[in-house]
Amino acid sequence: MIKPDYHFVHSSFRLNGFHLNEEDLSRIAYSFIKEGEPYEKAIGDFLLYWFDSKEYIEMTTSGTTGTPKAIRVNKQAMVNSALATGAFFDLGPETKALHCLPTQFVAGKMMLVRAFVLGWELDLTEPVSEPLKRNDTIYDFCAMVPMQAKHSLDKLHQVKKVILGGAKVDKALAGQLQLLPTKVYETYGMTETITHIAAKKAGEEAFTVLPGITVKEDERHCLVINAPAVNDAPVITNDVVKVLNDKEFIWLGRFDNVINSGGVKLFPEQIEEKLSGKIERRFFVKGIPDDELGEKLVLVIEGEAYDVAKSVFSKLGKFEKPKEILFVEKFTETASGKIVRDKSIASA
Repeated sequence: MIKPDYHFVHSSFRLNGFHLNEEDLSRIAYSFIKEGEPYEKAIGDFLLYWFDSKEYIEMTTSGTTGTPKAIRVNKQAMVNSALATGAFFDLGPETKALHCLPTQFVAGKMMLVRAFVLGWELDLTEPVSEPLKRNDTIYDFCAMVPMQAKHSLDKLHQVKKVILGGAKVDKALAGQLQLLPTKVYETYGMTETITHIAAKKAGEEAFTVLPGITVKEDERHCLVINAPAVNDAPVITNDVVKVLNDKEFIWLGRFDNVINSGGVKLFPEQIEEKLSGKIERRFFVKGIPDDELGEKLVLVIEGEAYDVAKSVFSKLGKFEKPKEILFVEKFTETASGKIVRDKSIASA
C-alpha cells in the first residue's frame, strides 16, 4: 500500500462543513491571515507552509526543561504520524472532529494533518479553556490539554474519544474522567516525536505505543523511542520509566527533576501526584542545595503565603515530606503554559 504524501487531501475531508481541496485550502489560508481571528491566522500560516514546495516545517520545542530550540520536522513523517494515530484510535474517513488547540504548537498542527490525510470532517474553534461551550455538536474525536478537559467535564459526553496531552493528568481529574461515557486517553509525546507516540486510558498506569514504534530503557532508566516512520534515529529522552516490554512503559518522572536527598532518590512527579487535590493553588516540589542532605525537598506554591495544614502531607512517605514550603507570587511559564521550575523557584 502506497502511503499518501503531504500534498494529499482525502476526498472525504471537510473543514467547517465544506469539502475543500489543496487549492481551496491555500485560498482560505490567505483569507484567514488577512481577515481572521488570531487563532485563524495561525492556521492560515500553517496551511501555506504545509502546501509549499519544502519537504519540512520548522517548529520550536516547548522549552519545558531548557531553552526552546528550532527544529525541522519532515512533512512525510507528520503524515506517517497521522496514519498511526488513525490506526491506533480507529479514526477513519468521515470522523467528526473538533480542533481546539493552538496551531502554533505541534499538537494543533497535527490535528489539521490528520484531517487532511484521514479524511475527517473538522470543525475549528478558538483554543479557549471551554472549547465546547455553546456547542451542542456530537463529535467522534477531539484533542485537548488537561485544563480544557477540566473546564469541560459537563460537556465532554458530546465527544466519543478524547486525547489529552501537553501536561500531566492529575489523579483528581483522572478520577472525574473515568466517570464519563467518553473514552479519554492520556498521551505521551513531544515536538521531536511529532506529538504523541503512546497513550493510555485515563486512570491506567502503563502507556501503550502506537503502531510501528518500540521502546526501551537506557543506562539511566530513561525512555528511548524507536519510531522509524517519524524519526531517522532513536529519540533518547530524559523521562525515567519502567519499560514492561517493547510496547508498554510506565512513566515515573523527569531525570532532570530527580532529587537526591541524603542518598534517597525522590521523583517530584510522584510526590505531586499524592498531593493532587489537597492544595487548591498551582504547586510543584523541587530539590534545592543543602549542606547536610546534598539536596532538600521543598514545596513551592503559587500566590500569597498561608499556613499549610499538616494533614495535606498525610499520604507522603517519610522522605517525601517537604523540608520547607516556599511561596512565589507568579510562576514562570513557557509559551504553551507549562511551569518552568528553575525560574519559578529563583524568585521565591
